[in-house]
Amino acid sequence: MKHGGKCFFSVLLLPLLLMLPVISISLKQSMKQSTEILLRTQRAQLEDPKTHLRDWIPSKHSPCDWVGITCDYQTHEVISIDLSEFELSGTFPSSFCQIPTLQNLTLADNYFHGGISSNDMTPCFKLRHLNISDNLFDGVLPEFEPQFGNLRLLDFSQNNFSGEIPRSFGRFPKLQVLRLFSNGLNGTIPGFLGDLSELVAFEIAYNPFAPGSLPVELGNMTKLENFWLPVSNLVGVIPESFGNLVALRNLDLSDNDLEGRIPDSIGGLRSVEQIELYNNWLSGELPESLGKLSNLRNFDASQNNLTGKLPESFLGLQLVSLGLNDNNLEGEVPEIIASNTRLVQLKLFKNKFSGSLPKDLGRNSDLEDFDVSGNRFVGELPSFLCYRKKLSKANVFNNRFSGNVSAALGDCSSLTYVRIFNNELEGEIPVGLWSLSNLTLFELRNNRFQGAIPSTISNARSLTQLLISNNQFSGKLPLEICGLVDLSVADLSRNQLSGELPACMTGMKKLAKLDLQENKFSGRIPSKVSSWRDLTELNLSVNRFVGEIPNELGRLPVLNYLDLSENLLSGKIPTELANLKLNKFNLSGNNLAGRIPSGFDNNIYLSSLVGNPNLCSPDLKPFTPCPKTKTTSWFLIVVILGLIALLVLSFFWFCKSKTKTIGRKVKLSWKLTSFHRVSFNEEEIFASLTDDNLIGVGGSGKVYRAKLKTGQTVAVKKLWGISVKPEAERVFQSEVGTLGSIRHINIVKLLFSCAGDDFRVLVYEYMENGSLGDLLHGEKGGVLLDWRKRFTVAIGAAQGLAYLHHDCTPPIVHRDVKSNNILLDEEFCPCVSDFGLAKTLRREGGEGDNIMSCVAGSYGYIAPEYAYTSKVTEKSDVYSFGVVLMELVTGKRPIDSSFGENKDIVKWVADAAVATQENGDGDRSSSLRHLMDTRMKPSSADYEEMEKILNLALLCTSAFPLNRPSMRRVVELLKDQSAVSFSSMPLSK
Repeated sequence: MKHGGKCFFSVLLLPLLLMLPVISISLKQSMKQSTEILLRTQRAQLEDPKTHLRDWIPSKHSPCDWVGITCDYQTHEVISIDLSEFELSGTFPSSFCQIPTLQNLTLADNYFHGGISSNDMTPCFKLRHLNISDNLFDGVLPEFEPQFGNLRLLDFSQNNFSGEIPRSFGRFPKLQVLRLFSNGLNGTIPGFLGDLSELVAFEIAYNPFAPGSLPVELGNMTKLENFWLPVSNLVGVIPESFGNLVALRNLDLSDNDLEGRIPDSIGGLRSVEQIELYNNWLSGELPESLGKLSNLRNFDASQNNLTGKLPESFLGLQLVSLGLNDNNLEGEVPEIIASNTRLVQLKLFKNKFSGSLPKDLGRNSDLEDFDVSGNRFVGELPSFLCYRKKLSKANVFNNRFSGNVSAALGDCSSLTYVRIFNNELEGEIPVGLWSLSNLTLFELRNNRFQGAIPSTISNARSLTQLLISNNQFSGKLPLEICGLVDLSVADLSRNQLSGELPACMTGMKKLAKLDLQENKFSGRIPSKVSSWRDLTELNLSVNRFVGEIPNELGRLPVLNYLDLSENLLSGKIPTELANLKLNKFNLSGNNLAGRIPSGFDNNIYLSSLVGNPNLCSPDLKPFTPCPKTKTTSWFLIVVILGLIALLVLSFFWFCKSKTKTIGRKVKLSWKLTSFHRVSFNEEEIFASLTDDNLIGVGGSGKVYRAKLKTGQTVAVKKLWGISVKPEAERVFQSEVGTLGSIRHINIVKLLFSCAGDDFRVLVYEYMENGSLGDLLHGEKGGVLLDWRKRFTVAIGAAQGLAYLHHDCTPPIVHRDVKSNNILLDEEFCPCVSDFGLAKTLRREGGEGDNIMSCVAGSYGYIAPEYAYTSKVTEKSDVYSFGVVLMELVTGKRPIDSSFGENKDIVKWVADAAVATQENGDGDRSSSLRHLMDTRMKPSSADYEEMEKILNLALLCTSAFPLNRPSMRRVVELLKDQSAVSFSSMPLSK
């Protein structure tokens, strides 16, 4: 029996053993075929400048060991190709799909480009995963043939695809993940996508879709877990059918133009954990059915038009984050919210809530972010807000809170941000609250607080802003306040503080604003203030300061607001003050005496000088004329002149000898490069680098005006020492590499460069009228008031940028376009300047490829796509130039407090355009005239032109890069404004 069994198994095994050689041969043939396809595709369709695929060589028989290749562990057949983040370029490598066993093809985060046709896609019908995200593909999306029945994941996100979503995208029977976000798709969202019955993730956000409603059919995707559709130009209402999405975990419809009520059917989302509806036009009350969402953790419906009261059942959920700010909600906050054990973030600001806050708020959860500002709350602040020692931000300003601040808040070591201004709070601030080590902003303005500032304030070493004005604080400033080395804004005005200012305050080098007006300070103004290099505003008015005004105030480089009025100051007005570029200047109501310096001896400054009866002026009334000086004897004059001449000759000899010495030393170690024919040398340039010639200080160095022997004037940028500022070398190389090789009338000329062991010097043509930013926003704000000149500046600057983008090979992206980097000559001809951040673009791979490790540019000018991509394109410059156009038309800075909280100039102008459009008057542009710079007196024709330029600026600052015109097109539109139409402007809230 046993013997028979062995024979039986031998009979079974014999055919299998005979088949092994055949299987082995088949596997070898399959592997050989896959290897040939991989190598052929690599040679024909892949560009690999970083040689990531260097081990793809024929000598290695099995590609299973190659980078990016995965094989089945049993059959050793190629099943996956993943080349993400290899910095590859080329067109879509469809040949990979000829590998018959391939299931996954991932090309994400590279530089592949060009269109993809249906024929390119056809060989890939066996794939389960296809991921080509974060590349440079363009054109329309390809159609898919019906045989793509195995596809589970399709990711075309973060490319430049445009047009409609093809009908075939609704015919994937097994598709679970569809990602098309961050493209240029501009059709409508089709209802047939609701046929994707197996879909789990639906992510098509950040596309400039044509305004359209949410298809009702999307409610059929009952297995969907992630519905991500922000910034998609959605209009209309949220369909009731969305209540059928019972598996949904995340619903994000934020940043659209949805309206109407939140449907009651939303209570059917029994699995939902997060709902994001913020920044729409939703109205009506919050539905009671929200209280059924027991799994809901994050809910944000802020920035809508919601009304009514908060449903108690909804507030009883175990929410982690609740955002309802910027609505019209009213009534009291139900007590039940205080029993929530998970609440971390509560944002109810800018509503019409009233009554007292629940007294136990914060007692039962790790509350971190608390903002109820801009309501009508009364009563005391809850004393348990920081009970769990996690509270980071506390914003309660603009309410009617009264009583004292709880002592428990003084033990809240986690606090970083406290704003409780504009209330009716009183009493003393807990000592501990003054000295929290993590606190960066402390704002107590406009209350009834009293008491002294304690010496323990020195422990608040992270503090950057101390705003306690309009209270009843008293006593002296403690010496320990000087320990706040990072303090940039100190507003202690309108209190009862007294005594002398600690001399050590001059060591607070980061001070930008110091406001002590309307107190009882006495003694002298500290004299050694040269370290206040960042100080822009100094207000010591209405105090009891005595003594002379320090000369050093006149040497502070960026001081533009100086008010010392209503004190007991005496002595002369320092002539150095006339060097300041002042927007506000007031010395009135003191005991100043002597001759008014010539810089202030005109009627413009009369109101700033009155109340000083001992001042004199030869012309300015009502001041008395200055007494004439007695005639000095000729002998004394000759002696004085002789001494002066001797000193001049000695100084000249000393400078000449030092220059020769420096020259000999420099010639041994300097590297000089001339880019234009010049008639001067480095010795003459270096002799001009004195404080008298200093015209600017920036992040990379100092800029001097040098008047040369030939009569020519040049601008000299001396970069900070390389050992002090290592990035100075990058700035130097970027400027030389960019400006040394290009020539254009609207690009500043780099004349020559000089590099030494620890210094770098760049010499440019001098631009008489300085920067556009200074002419629009600085002390020269009264110069560029003619619209025609501003319009000429816009065209010239656009031409310079268009040259960089379209006429340079490779193209150059400036990356720091702003009004301060547009310089104007004596004829107001503009030149783009400051190329320290400029980058060249080489889209075919190589060293010029640009993925930025950090955001480059200046605040207020940076394009929004930096939030979700790191690639550099010309469209980021176009956005920044759009901001400059808005500055030219409105006269406003990119960031201005008049825009309102959390708004920049782009949001301000866009909101005005949207509001005007909604008026339905048929001529929405005419209502934008309130945005125009009131300092100009334009004609009717100028107004029409300005309106069109403002429209062009909105096109340039579109949230979607693909919607922005090229700089070449911008130049065309500026020259032919008939092509600019308000009806073509893509507006969004």
